[in-house]
Amino acid sequence: MYQYDTLDQRLIDERVSEFREQVRRFKAGELSEEAFQQLRLRNGLYLQRHAYMLRVAIPYGLLSAEQLRMLAHLARAHDRGFGHFTTRQNIQFNWPKLDDVPLMLEKLARVQMHAIQTSGNVVRNVTSDQLAGVAGDEVEDPRSWCELLRQWSTLHPEFSWLPRKFKIAVTGAASDRAAIQLHDIGLRLRRSDAGDIGFQVFVGGGLGRMPVIGKLLRDFLPREQILTYVEAILRVYNRHGRRDNPRRARIKVLVNTLGLEAFREQVEAEWHRARANGMQQVQAEWQRIQQHFAPPASDSDAAEDTSLAQWFAADTRFANWVNTNCPAHKTPGYRIVVVSLKAPGVAPGDITADQMDALADLAARYSFGEIRATHDQNLVLAHVRQADLFPLWRALEKQKLATANIGTLTDLICCPGIDYCRLANAGSIDIAAQINARFDDAAQLRELGDVQLKISGCMNACGHHHVGHVGILGVEKNGAEWYQLTLGGSAADDASLGDRLGPAVPKEQVAEVVAAVLDVYLESRQEGERFLDTYRRLGIEPFKERAYAHHSQAADHSRPVAACG
Repeated sequence: MYQYDTLDQRLIDERVSEFREQVRRFKAGELSEEAFQQLRLRNGLYLQRHAYMLRVAIPYGLLSAEQLRMLAHLARAHDRGFGHFTTRQNIQFNWPKLDDVPLMLEKLARVQMHAIQTSGNVVRNVTSDQLAGVAGDEVEDPRSWCELLRQWSTLHPEFSWLPRKFKIAVTGAASDRAAIQLHDIGLRLRRSDAGDIGFQVFVGGGLGRMPVIGKLLRDFLPREQILTYVEAILRVYNRHGRRDNPRRARIKVLVNTLGLEAFREQVEAEWHRARANGMQQVQAEWQRIQQHFAPPASDSDAAEDTSLAQWFAADTRFANWVNTNCPAHKTPGYRIVVVSLKAPGVAPGDITADQMDALADLAARYSFGEIRATHDQNLVLAHVRQADLFPLWRALEKQKLATANIGTLTDLICCPGIDYCRLANAGSIDIAAQINARFDDAAQLRELGDVQLKISGCMNACGHHHVGHVGILGVEKNGAEWYQLTLGGSAADDASLGDRLGPAVPKEQVAEVVAAVLDVYLESRQEGERFLDTYRRLGIEPFKERAYAHHSQAADHSRPVAACG
């Protein structure tokens, strides 16, 4: 993984000193709340429902064991003993004291971490495919390009006060595991007909109150020109993006207002002006960075091991875990291990300090000291020998980190909701618990197969409900929590926004309404169909009919239900 040089380290050390002084000035009354807000947000510090929240950057989701141990220390010493992994491959601490934050940032800097630009109207943490470098369908490892973009965008003087926040995602694979069409800029490395590697560029994606699937801006861009092209997009956005209305300030609004062709013309004109010296400079810097992402030295005898079949025969729970949580690795004899942060009774994405310490030790022992955060609020050990899977599984089980549910209904995305977030209208974590309680049978989850469920506590859509196969949105009605369902969304290559099922349902009925929807799938699916395939074939009506028939019956046996939209 990338290692800071003296310039990198000096930048974050000086940033810590600056923020410590800004906190002192705020507490002394020398900075107003409004002035301090802009400063703290650019250092990842929010003011939430109950306390401050610190969001720490994990560039493209990559962590070392040493860094994970530091995160465990911060959770133990400055929070309430746990952290929360997000859908943008970051980690959040929900209870730090303001006086502690400069020290937390100082400790992060010791292990080459920071919270710079994890909030504010800036280019946020660049995200990527959690299987980068180990997936068999990859054209090129995208992480060196992510690091190039990270260095270029950090404290960029021209883009430090954008109209609104700005998010970039990069993948190098044939299958989109980075949700590139849901970002302000989405980049995919691909090979041209001539065999050259370059970028496919999407623009104007995003969720929230105005969900939009990104549009293809350029089908092929020479990879050496990526900074000049991204810079051209940002200049057009910075120049014309709205600043009078935060809800209409994202680049997706500008693209839709101008039209894709007019937006493209402006970007291409800006790009031609900007690229004179870009190619040579970028190529040299990328080659320097790329050296940090060489694959680890694999065991040449790993492919000869035959113990996996023996352990499969001896323990069916282990076999189920491997088949569910351990996708193929491009190197024979190795597996990728997805560590589920979705154990029953645990808020999705939460992990305790003790679990972080244990996982750091396991990563050092079994996966070259490397951990990755995923978009689905899980963690990954990317380089595990098949011969080590059984002892690793047993160790993860002791830490309650071996739930065999990756890719199933209970591997759901969930925002913190009303329990933490001051923007939320309703709870998310308790709905996740309700789903877990209703669908608690491993055989049932395997029968349902690939059903991606995503929950948000408000229209800001931090839980990505718009693109869930089943999406759940919390709304407030007359002081009560109600939930709207959407069906048919996708964040993958076939990206789509879900269709609203109908009126919201009361909180206590959510899991049973989901079950009614899934019953239609089980009864109607054709061979090999996922839930999403069946939904797209049948349309919404049979699902709506069953869901609201169930909703009406449940209402008749409980209490009168007010009309709710």
